Amino acid sequence: MTHNVAILGASGYTGAELIRLIAGHPNIEIAALSADRKAGQSMAGVFPHLRHMDLPTLVTIGDIDFSGIDLCFCALPHKTSQEVIAALPRDLKIVDLSADFRLSDPAEYQKWYGNPHAAVDLQAEAVYGLTEFYRDDIAAARLVAGTGCNAATGQFALGPLIGAGVIDLDEIIMDLKCGVSGAGRSLKENLLHAELSEGYNAYSVGGVHRHLGEFDQEFAKIAGRPVHVQFTPHLIPANRGILATVYVKGDAQVIHDTFTAAYADEPFICVLPMGDTPSSHHVRGSNFVHIGVVPDRIAGRTIVVACLDNLTKGSSGQALQNANLMLGENETEGLMMAPLFP
Repeated sequence: MTHNVAILGASGYTGAELIRLIAGHPNIEIAALSADRKAGQSMAGVFPHLRHMDLPTLVTIGDIDFSGIDLCFCALPHKTSQEVIAALPRDLKIVDLSADFRLSDPAEYQKWYGNPHAAVDLQAEAVYGLTEFYRDDIAAARLVAGTGCNAATGQFALGPLIGAGVIDLDEIIMDLKCGVSGAGRSLKENLLHAELSEGYNAYSVGGVHRHLGEFDQEFAKIAGRPVHVQFTPHLIPANRGILATVYVKGDAQVIHDTFTAAYADEPFICVLPMGDTPSSHHVRGSNFVHIGVVPDRIAGRTIVVACLDNLTKGSSGQALQNANLMLGENETEGLMMAPLFP
């Protein structure tokens, strides 16, 4: 069975990544693409690397006929998706890649994003889109909220440990590096080559990064109590990739065994042999997550290193993984491509 999908916001990085991934999916056809500021243009003109594909011309959202669409991917900017999705047909399945529906509490959304939520009824309906932790809920959902890429990386590194009670919940430090595509495609002075190359910098320091709202929400659900992670993200001069180094108090062998058991049947998560650490090079362009565990020289402390591709498993690949479940497809369909290397 062929499923027709629309991609709203197709002129951004996550929209282009969705198109690249869907190109390898045998049962999904792209029926409509929107990009309001680039309406009327071809995808080949916006993204020349996609010129080999026969794709619809970009249109405005208002020009799309949703009557023949089975599922819609919303790859729109934050604070935009909520109003757009509220106006879409109520029987349409939706995977939202923005931050607009990630936080279930409207007060928490306003705290982290600075404005009241414009579609509170839909916010209550949305299922958090971390596939490995919410698989059954996602399969039955109409609206799925994709996670933040940093938030996904941290949760893969910590979720099973918190659930198993094998680490001290009051001593978690996360140091995370992210490639520049995580900041989106819009022009920003600090992302110019001359401003970014040959160095890297910490940003949103001191507990103000918005993905902390996701950590607070999800870790509290798992632990049954508040869990506050010390978290500092860094912007690095690389196009893709996230690597999180997490410092925890707990036995390394127990932690490694916990990961091994928790992820034994997960097709996209690879737990490395004890002592090995991953590289973002080894997951680039793929939907895979690599996790390494190393004992610290201080007895009873452990270092966990997790990495993924922010545009694939951190966003568009995860969105397609969720869409597969929502459409009754094999979860891995269109996503088993090997990473790009070197």
